[in-house]
Amino acid sequence: KNDSSTLFLTILSSISTQGDGKTFEQLRQECLQKKRLFEDPDFPACDSSLYYSQSVPINFEWKRPGELCENPEFIVGGADRTDICQGALGDCWLLAAIASLTLHKETLARVVPNDQGFDRSYAGIFHFQFWQHNRWLDVVVDDRLPAVRNRLVLLHSASNNEFWSALLEKAYAKLNGSYESLKGGSTLEAMEDFTGGVGETYETKSAPTDLFNIMKKAYDRGSMMGCSIDITSSAESEAQTASGLVKGHAYSITGLEEVNYRGKKVKLIRIRNPWGQVEWNGAWSDESREWNVIDSSEKKRILQNSMDDGEFWMEFEDFKANYDKIEICNLTPDSLTDETKRKWEVNMFEGNWIRGSTAGGCRNFIDTFWTNPQFKLTLLHADDNNDKCSVVIALMQKNRRALRKEGLDLQTIGFALYEVRGTTDFFRYNGSKARSKTYINVREISERFTLPPGNYLLVPTTFQPHDEADFIIRIFSEKAAGTMEMGNTVDADLPDPPMPSLPEEETDEEKGLRRMFEKIAGSDQAISARELQQVLNGVLSRRREIKFDGLSLNTCHSIINLMDVDNSGQLEFQEFKVFWEKMKKWIMLFISYDTDRSGKMSSYELRIALKAAGMHLNTKLLQLLGLRFADENYDIDFDDYLTCIVRLENMFSEYQGTVPYGM
Repeated sequence: KNDSSTLFLTILSSISTQGDGKTFEQLRQECLQKKRLFEDPDFPACDSSLYYSQSVPINFEWKRPGELCENPEFIVGGADRTDICQGALGDCWLLAAIASLTLHKETLARVVPNDQGFDRSYAGIFHFQFWQHNRWLDVVVDDRLPAVRNRLVLLHSASNNEFWSALLEKAYAKLNGSYESLKGGSTLEAMEDFTGGVGETYETKSAPTDLFNIMKKAYDRGSMMGCSIDITSSAESEAQTASGLVKGHAYSITGLEEVNYRGKKVKLIRIRNPWGQVEWNGAWSDESREWNVIDSSEKKRILQNSMDDGEFWMEFEDFKANYDKIEICNLTPDSLTDETKRKWEVNMFEGNWIRGSTAGGCRNFIDTFWTNPQFKLTLLHADDNNDKCSVVIALMQKNRRALRKEGLDLQTIGFALYEVRGTTDFFRYNGSKARSKTYINVREISERFTLPPGNYLLVPTTFQPHDEADFIIRIFSEKAAGTMEMGNTVDADLPDPPMPSLPEEETDEEKGLRRMFEKIAGSDQAISARELQQVLNGVLSRRREIKFDGLSLNTCHSIINLMDVDNSGQLEFQEFKVFWEKMKKWIMLFISYDTDRSGKMSSYELRIALKAAGMHLNTKLLQLLGLRFADENYDIDFDDYLTCIVRLENMFSEYQGTVPYGM
């Protein structure tokens, strides 16, 4: 494909994020026709676009490139890793990912479209494309950049007239809400946003023995890689070691080589520090004597693009000894431990953890764990030349960086796989078949499994109950797999109401109920909504085993709507008697699921109580009911419970066209 056709396909497959729904090209043409430069109303040149938690610490001025230099250019001599110099913002993780992005020209061309610049089509508007939650977004920005004394102070290029990297950082800040929301993060996060790929993490101290080969294969396949050194306290963050490395700092991995050195093969790795200047000063560093021993042609080949500030080589064993974590973003989930390239089948689901209904927490909280969202995975066919199935599962939290301004950050997440469909008791007595290695507060956690064919239940969770977040889960399998979200059924199996009894056939209980009814109903022998409210409040307030604040008149109207067969707007005795039988059952269900005898029902138990009453609701409805009826402690008192169950039975009766008792 030529450049123009590739660009056309890219634009077609991306979604505009601009508030007015206009595309980049529409906005640019409007500005050119009106002969004015674009000013982005969705990400204005003001302090709120920079910081959300504090006043701006520096007196920034928003400047367009033409105000900062004489001949601004979008890209000078091709976009490469030397164009990424870190400024005052703590987003080295993003810069490390951008440096890796420049090594993959096709991927770069999608993220940084080449249909823009400072030529005749310049209108102060630029756009960039990022993968977000299984779709590509086209993010438009104006070119007003934060500067101090006419110099860019955030991400910038080594060339003072080149601006693609600074504008890319601005677009990514807009995507996430502000520049400040980019402080601190995982290189893998940005790598996935640049590729739509799936990430894997390796710990160097417990990595496979063939780690170098795994990384070399990843590099050759176009994967993006980063690395970092762990810190034990916040005081160590960004601390420089005697060997020139920086703790708690994100580096990009830009090359791997093997060289002949004194008669043996030595494995080397090339790393880039987005700070520039600060480099490794040990063996195989820029000026080390090891380079003088290897063949001159080999030295020239390896070092021809490696002498710029911030980039250095080191021996792989030194790398493993000094660095702790490696992040690899693969464009496909192909295993890096074998030679096989596979065509992967992908299934994707979106879901939510909602407090009081589906935020059940990890298995440590067994009473609520079962309420988490659940997904059935059916592996029918084993891999080629194998009796098991390769599966990669990636669980990602949505929009957490943009929510920082509201005081929300990453939740601690993980997942487990079970061999059969779960119920309350099942999870209590059966362990998982496979699970994520740990619970951790990262945007995405992914694991690779080899499982026998069969049916599995995937349960993604936060670590603590009641922690809310939206998520997507991607399931990659070599062979087609059956997948479905559990709990999507909305149905009711309501028991048939009893036939009315003749007065002479009534039991003693029914006769007592009739006397109470006649006393309340008066001469018209029917109970209105207000009379029903009085009798129910009187009866229920004497039940010590339930917490009861009083039924509302609206709930009593709902009860009459449910039971009123002749549409009189009141309850006659036979209607009232059927309702009373329902009420007794609902009370017993409530008491049964008030496990701590507090007089209230946990909102997590609501779905079981409703199921016992014959109502099957999907996850979305259960989440809404939890939000509507649960209190701040995730409990539901009896009056809210009764309101809920009556309205639901009304809904099912309308849907099924049923009547409350036989006529």
